[in-house]
Amino acid sequence: MARYRLAGATATLTFSLMILVNCGGSIDPALESIQAQDLQEDIIVLASDDFEGRKPTTRGEELTIRYLEEEFGKLDLQPGNDTSFFQEVPMVELTTDLGSSLILWGEGATTRLSFREEYVALTRRVVPRVSLERSPMVFVGYGIAAPEYDWNDYEGIDVRGKTVVLLNNDPGFATEDDQLFNGRAMTYYGRWTYKLEEAARQGAEGAFLIHEQSAVGYPWDVIRNSWTGSLFD
Repeated sequence: MARYRLAGATATLTFSLMILVNCGGSIDPALESIQAQDLQEDIIVLASDDFEGRKPTTRGEELTIRYLEEEFGKLDLQPGNDTSFFQEVPMVELTTDLGSSLILWGEGATTRLSFREEYVALTRRVVPRVSLERSPMVFVGYGIAAPEYDWNDYEGIDVRGKTVVLLNNDPGFATEDDQLFNGRAMTYYGRWTYKLEEAARQGAEGAFLIHEQSAVGYPWDVIRNSWTGSLFD
């Protein structure tokens, strides 16, 4: 289940940087004006506990906006959005119900998984409730359809109205075969964002992405801590 609310419009930084270079001139003065010490000072301020993580709709965001505005003023920059350096962006905050459950039925066996410890669930659909009821599960390998690599995990498989089960990364990682995709180096096809988008394009009603630490490069704690609180979209 996903609880949701429309968050107050949040100010998002918007600016354009244009560098015009005369063929007979030099950009060295501009490059030399960028100092590591200046960048470090900004990072120390923005990453401090006082800014509370800078999450949208919070006091930390307001502090960040005011800080950026003041710094732009010191640089004599001109606003790019009429009289403002910022533009209003409507956002939605989605929060998974901590009481949600995941039950898997199989031949002669039933498994109930624990939220946060064994799985997390999320959706980008702005509706009061999202659920899967006895959705058939179909394993589709890496869930990749990449014609340029002559690879299609969905070929001959109808996943419409079903839940697909996916592996992380792409085929070159596990096989260590340099001839498959980019070998051990992940391509965009190995990212979870692509896999969920492709599953939706194929007509699946849900997707289970299997977390394997070696394949993604970070432990389960990262998933648990990043995807179980409120998320903005």
